[in-house]
Amino acid sequence: MTTTYDLPALADEHLAAAHRDAHGRSAEVLVREDPLRQSVIALTEGSALEEHNTPQAATLLVLRGRVRLTAVSGDAELAQNELRAIPQERHGLLALTDAVVLLTAVMA
Repeated sequence: MTTTYDLPALADEHLAAAHRDAHGRSAEVLVREDPLRQSVIALTEGSALEEHNTPQAATLLVLRGRVRLTAVSGDAELAQNELRAIPQERHGLLALTDAVVLLTAVMA
Protein backbone atom coordinates (compact mmCIF):
# COMPACT_ATOMS: atom_id res chain seq x y z
CA MET A 1 0.00 0.00 0.00
CA THR A 2 1.25 3.49 -0.83
CA THR A 3 1.49 5.95 2.05
CA THR A 4 0.60 9.61 1.77
CA TYR A 5 2.75 12.01 3.81
CA ASP A 6 1.83 15.35 5.33
CA LEU A 7 5.12 17.19 4.73
CA PRO A 8 4.40 20.23 6.95
CA ALA A 9 3.52 17.90 9.85
CA LEU A 10 6.66 15.81 9.24
CA ALA A 11 8.74 18.99 9.13
CA ASP A 12 7.34 20.04 12.53
CA GLU A 13 7.91 16.57 13.99
CA HIS A 14 11.49 16.23 12.77
CA LEU A 15 12.49 19.77 13.64
CA ALA A 16 11.27 19.18 17.21
CA ALA A 17 13.27 15.93 17.29
CA ALA A 18 16.36 17.70 15.93
CA HIS A 19 16.14 20.20 18.79
CA ARG A 20 16.20 17.26 21.24
CA ASP A 21 19.13 15.57 19.46
CA ALA A 22 22.70 16.27 20.66
CA HIS A 23 23.83 16.73 17.04
CA GLY A 24 20.84 18.86 16.01
CA ARG A 25 19.57 16.40 13.40
CA SER A 26 16.60 14.16 12.69
CA ALA A 27 15.86 12.14 9.55
CA GLU A 28 13.51 9.50 8.19
CA VAL A 29 13.38 7.57 4.94
CA LEU A 30 9.84 8.04 3.62
CA VAL A 31 10.02 6.20 0.29
CA ARG A 32 12.23 3.18 -0.38
CA GLU A 33 11.26 1.80 -3.77
CA ASP A 34 14.39 0.70 -5.62
CA PRO A 35 16.11 2.65 -7.00
CA LEU A 36 14.21 5.66 -5.51
CA ARG A 37 14.73 6.98 -1.99
CA GLN A 38 13.06 10.01 -0.43
CA SER A 39 14.03 11.23 3.00
CA VAL A 40 13.04 14.12 5.22
CA ILE A 41 16.00 15.66 7.08
CA ALA A 42 15.77 18.32 9.79
CA LEU A 43 18.77 20.33 11.00
CA THR A 44 18.89 22.98 13.70
CA GLU A 45 20.59 26.28 12.85
CA GLY A 46 24.35 25.72 12.51
CA SER A 47 24.06 21.92 12.29
CA ALA A 48 25.54 20.17 9.28
CA LEU A 49 25.77 16.98 7.33
CA GLU A 50 29.46 16.54 6.73
CA GLU A 51 30.83 16.08 3.21
CA HIS A 52 29.70 12.78 1.66
CA ASN A 53 29.39 11.08 -1.72
CA THR A 54 26.52 11.75 -4.09
CA PRO A 55 24.14 9.01 -5.21
CA GLN A 56 23.61 8.41 -8.93
CA ALA A 57 21.20 11.37 -9.04
CA ALA A 58 19.62 13.51 -6.33
CA THR A 59 17.64 16.67 -5.65
CA LEU A 60 17.10 18.73 -2.53
CA LEU A 61 13.82 20.56 -1.82
CA VAL A 62 13.80 22.97 1.13
CA LEU A 63 10.56 22.56 3.06
CA ARG A 64 11.46 25.05 5.78
CA GLY A 65 14.30 27.47 6.55
CA ARG A 66 17.56 28.10 4.67
CA VAL A 67 20.49 25.81 3.91
CA ARG A 68 23.85 25.98 2.19
CA LEU A 69 24.72 23.08 -0.11
CA THR A 70 28.51 22.92 -0.19
CA ALA A 71 30.49 21.35 -3.04
CA VAL A 72 33.85 21.67 -4.78
CA SER A 73 32.18 23.30 -7.78
CA GLY A 74 30.69 26.00 -5.53
CA ASP A 75 28.23 26.53 -2.73
CA ALA A 76 24.53 27.25 -3.20
CA GLU A 77 22.15 28.79 -0.69
CA LEU A 78 18.58 27.55 -0.85
CA ALA A 79 15.48 28.92 0.87
CA GLN A 80 12.05 27.47 1.58
CA ASN A 81 10.32 26.04 -1.50
CA GLU A 82 13.52 26.05 -3.59
CA LEU A 83 14.62 22.89 -5.38
CA ARG A 84 18.11 22.12 -6.67
CA ALA A 85 19.86 19.15 -8.23
CA ILE A 86 22.77 17.99 -6.09
CA PRO A 87 26.05 18.08 -8.03
CA GLN A 88 27.71 14.80 -8.95
CA GLU A 89 30.56 15.28 -6.46
CA ARG A 90 31.18 15.14 -2.73
CA HIS A 91 28.97 17.63 -0.95
CA GLY A 92 27.72 18.72 2.46
CA LEU A 93 24.76 20.58 3.90
CA LEU A 94 24.73 23.37 6.49
CA ALA A 95 21.59 24.75 8.13
CA LEU A 96 21.71 28.56 8.02
CA THR A 97 18.47 28.61 10.06
CA ASP A 98 16.44 25.77 11.50
CA ALA A 99 15.70 23.84 8.33
CA VAL A 100 13.91 20.81 6.93
CA VAL A 101 14.66 19.37 3.48
CA LEU A 102 13.28 16.60 1.31
CA LEU A 103 16.09 14.60 -0.30
CA THR A 104 15.16 12.59 -3.39
CA ALA A 105 17.85 10.16 -4.55
CA VAL A 106 18.26 7.52 -7.22
CA MET A 107 20.52 4.81 -5.86
CA ALA A 108 22.77 2.76 -8.13
